[in-house]
Amino acid sequence: MNDELEAEVALLMQGAEFGDPQIAAAMAAELHRSLAEGRPLRVYCGYDATKPDLHLGHTITMRKLRQFQDLGHEVTFLIGDSTTLVGDPSDKDGLRPQLSPEQIAANGRTYAQQAFRILDGARTRVRYNSEWLARLDLAAVIKLAANFSVQQLLARESFGQRLERGEPVWLHELFYAVLQGYDAVAMQTDVQLGGTEQLFSLMAGRKLQEALGQRPQVCLTFPILVGTDGRARMSKSMGNYIGICEPPEAMYGKVMSLPDSAMAQYFRQVTRWTPAQVAEIEAALAAD
Repeated sequence: MNDELEAEVALLMQGAEFGDPQIAAAMAAELHRSLAEGRPLRVYCGYDATKPDLHLGHTITMRKLRQFQDLGHEVTFLIGDSTTLVGDPSDKDGLRPQLSPEQIAANGRTYAQQAFRILDGARTRVRYNSEWLARLDLAAVIKLAANFSVQQLLARESFGQRLERGEPVWLHELFYAVLQGYDAVAMQTDVQLGGTEQLFSLMAGRKLQEALGQRPQVCLTFPILVGTDGRARMSKSMGNYIGICEPPEAMYGKVMSLPDSAMAQYFRQVTRWTPAQVAEIEAALAAD
């Protein structure tokens, strides 16, 4: 591995977490192999239009997309209008409220312009997964679903918790990972980004790509950002968010109100500081 390629792999893997060292090693090795081919990689991240505003938590994957852009790779900002109809169960211990197509369209209308605060708009491809998911007929959906067992789909932590409590897991929720996985097939992607709670859906994309004759994508997942309360995940519905289109004084006030316990995570995930710089800051704070 030459020094330049090694540095690129390290940069792009920076901040990624998988909860399994074997998966981390496999993804790093596959990323290296793809980069060594010397071609622009097709990279994407999907954002379901559950709310009209993007917040600082969304920028973690956007910043990583921007790193890929700056290294010359092809980036797609995917708005998951069709997957929003199902509702991502990854981070929920109950059923997500189902939105109407009109609500989803209204929520996603300004997503791209918000994202362009971080991404280079001139180099970003914006797509909606209804382009391909809305065209699937029943036979196609059955064929995709045949690649997964019910046991595999129910192995998700959020489903397991609900089953233990005797709460329902609805049939349509099982289709989320299958449909999101098909996004990778439709775009023939090399790399997909997501939150750590979405690893199951990202790996479903690999499984479908392999089943349909494509090379499986590299999956890079990143930790969920805690909100301004320093405890729960950042969420507009919980009121602990920092919107990326809020007035500067509002953003400043919210950042200044962050508890000390959250600062290390913010240093690592929402700044441009290198791991060495973050370590230096943390060491200095520990010495005070």
